[in-house]
Amino acid sequence: MTAIPTRRVLRSAAAVALVVGLGAAGAWAQNAPKGHETKPGGQYVPSMNTLSQIGVEIPGRKPGDPVMTPAEYSRANTIYFERCAGCHGVLRKGATGKALTPDITRELGYEYLHDFINYGSPAGMPNWGTSGELTEEEVDMMARYLLLDPAQPPEWGMPEMRASWKVILPPEERPTEKMNDIDIDNLFSVTLRDAGQVALIDGNTYEIRAVIDTGYAVHISRLSASGRYLFTIGRDAKVTMIDLWMDPPATVAEIKIGTEARSVETSKMEGWEDKYAIAGAYWPPQWVIMDGETLEPLKIKSTRGMIYDEQTYHPEPRVASIVASHYRPEFIVNVKETGKTLMIDYTDLKNLKITEIETERFLHDGGFDSSGRYFLVAANARGKIAVIDTKEDKLVTLVETGGQTPHPGRGANFVHPVYGPVWATSHLGDETVALIGTDPEGHPENVWKVVQTLYAMGGGSLFVKTHPESHHLYVDAPLNPDPEISGSVAAFRIEDMTQEEPEYTVLPIAEWAGIAEGQPRVVQGEFNREGTEIWFSVWNSSDKESAIVVVDDKTLELKHVIKDPRLITPTGKFNVYNTRNDVY
Repeated sequence: MTAIPTRRVLRSAAAVALVVGLGAAGAWAQNAPKGHETKPGGQYVPSMNTLSQIGVEIPGRKPGDPVMTPAEYSRANTIYFERCAGCHGVLRKGATGKALTPDITRELGYEYLHDFINYGSPAGMPNWGTSGELTEEEVDMMARYLLLDPAQPPEWGMPEMRASWKVILPPEERPTEKMNDIDIDNLFSVTLRDAGQVALIDGNTYEIRAVIDTGYAVHISRLSASGRYLFTIGRDAKVTMIDLWMDPPATVAEIKIGTEARSVETSKMEGWEDKYAIAGAYWPPQWVIMDGETLEPLKIKSTRGMIYDEQTYHPEPRVASIVASHYRPEFIVNVKETGKTLMIDYTDLKNLKITEIETERFLHDGGFDSSGRYFLVAANARGKIAVIDTKEDKLVTLVETGGQTPHPGRGANFVHPVYGPVWATSHLGDETVALIGTDPEGHPENVWKVVQTLYAMGGGSLFVKTHPESHHLYVDAPLNPDPEISGSVAAFRIEDMTQEEPEYTVLPIAEWAGIAEGQPRVVQGEFNREGTEIWFSVWNSSDKESAIVVVDDKTLELKHVIKDPRLITPTGKFNVYNTRNDVY
């Protein structure tokens, strides 16, 4: 089947997708459509210490608390930490997802919670019950669990980190030159989410060159400045350091920096290449700077503190995205709940200097503009993008995107035919894509404002993607409840953006993959180094076939399908050259 040109025929349907969070769950639950069958990836079987494995006791009972046995409470904790904590927080105080603390949940009541868990919402909350992921008994159990006080897991400090730290191959025993024939610059690191692995796939031959055990549900892969070392971090907070010079590439060091995490980065400033790595945790809320060759933990800092605008204490400010500045020897650390961006000077860890910038709650993901000077990060629960000048270390402005819950990934940079350089973000809660002007000198009249809004297939988008050599902007929608939408990608032709409402082309990626069973979702496009083709993950449940589909950027036609029994739940993909050089 060829790509299908279309207009945004789903705009009225997408209005339904504006239902965001608990506030509309009751009405939605009473009228759940038959086709609402969003399914997450297959169940993870933990292989190491994660939040879901930590035994916690039932908090002190209060009058009116629902009855839960210790076995039920333990099972509910496991489900919550595996499925819910990422959006709603370990202590259930909310961020991308709504707060689920007892003062809120008890007012809503058992029936309300039961229906919301069972049916979900079309703005990103999966329908855990009707999808079959949770049994009727488990839905009942989770509704009761949310009426109790949150459990608080134990801390994870330097003793625990050092106990988990392993140097598998010391630096002095590693190769002094590249030992394999891999074109490393065009290598892809592909997350195999539920297998707890990454696959290293050759971008020239589509061959899997290695499959490496990592942490569970690797969130991102990042490269050292030299391009030699690949760092991954899983949701279980395990950091894995892979030497790409070895034959085959292999893990040389690892460490657990907590029990729930999302971000890792390396020092890239001239003179500091490969010197340090940094990782940030969701639990405990903290970040740690490590040696860049061994992952030895050197400096741990908690993020607990005051919310920037309310000046009230928050016990769980999670570390979201981390990037390395191009202008200073600094790490840029975004703290979700307190709404602060930290500019961490890594030149002197003993006399640490941190510039704290008050930005906005609740910080999530983001990326640089095309110049590399300005970092744009989504405060997604507030519908804003914070723009930070990394040369001057200050907040430039906050941009309201006009959509529901911006979720850009790293965003997408391209030169608009009318407005000049722009950066794009899509949204979880609706079909809009906001284009923000990013050129203060060449196009000052457009800078730091939404210059155009595009309308894609529907809500549930996680990533937008383009490349300096590309002719298109690609928008996925893996969390959309409609399987036809979640299995497709919208491609906007950049030169057509002179129109007030540009058309897009639907790429039926899941259909091209030729997968017979399951409900695969298509997620996170990633370009090869040259920008001539874009790869999409076709993410199915762990017991069913998945794939990677390669599309020709010029023609928008299917170029190749990568299938292999080892490709279990593929999600994020990171091209070495593009990731190292912030090309997106």
